Order: sequence, then structure tokens, then C-alpha cells
Amino acid sequence: MKVSEVMTTDVQVIGCDGSLRQAAEMMKSCDIGSLPVSRDERLVGMLTDRDIVIRAVAEGLGGDCPVSKVMSEDLKFCYADETVEQAANTMSDLGVRRLPVIDRNEKLVGFMSLSNVASADKPAATENLLQGTACPH
Repeated sequence: MKVSEVMTTDVQVIGCDGSLRQAAEMMKSCDIGSLPVSRDERLVGMLTDRDIVIRAVAEGLGGDCPVSKVMSEDLKFCYADETVEQAANTMSDLGVRRLPVIDRNEKLVGFMSLSNVASADKPAATENLLQGTACPH
């Protein structure tokens, strides 16, 4: 089974020039803790609620600060045409519960999460992912 068959496709994205206030409002209204950051439809970073607190608020940056100043640029992702098992292995190795999904043109097409892996009915992949993400960091 491919990632594209189980991934979440309704993904909220913010542009790299968007403000931290806009990002926080999106996170609040969508009840999410991270946002992919894009430029010209390409994934260029990730912004988490923790990034806003640690890299912005704690450093005295205001809500008008662009997300590009505090986003993480070291992107981890999987491809839509990978198998669910491959994505679960990547997520487990990275110790993450969510991973952006891109196509081979590097366009963001979805998000893969623990619940997506579980919905694929691949017990070994789910177990592997739980092993990699359930341990304390």
C-alpha cells in the first residue's frame, strides 16, 4: 500500500512571508501544532508551536515576525509513492509522529501520521512506528 492511499490531503500551509500571529491563529483554529511552510508551492520549512514559543516569544520577537525567521529548514519528509512501511520506518528512525508528504516534483501533497499508518492495517509498520516514537526524548 502506498502513502498516497492513506495520507491526509487536507493540509493547512502558510507562506514563508506569513506572520507568526497568522500561523498561531491557523494552529488555534485548526487545533494543530505544526504548519508546513511553502514558497511557490514548494515545501521550504516547518513551523511548530514550540518554534513560536522557543525561537520567537522567548527571544522577544513579535507576532508580525515572518515565519521564515523561526521555522525549521532541515526538512524531513516522505514521498507519496513510497510504501506505508517505508514511511513508517522513516518516521520511526526520526522519532516523529507526523511527516510531510511530497511528490517527486517536491510539491507538498499531504501529511502522514501515526493514525494514517494504523489505518493502512499494517500491524508490523504500526508497531515499528510506535517503537520509534513511544520512547522518551
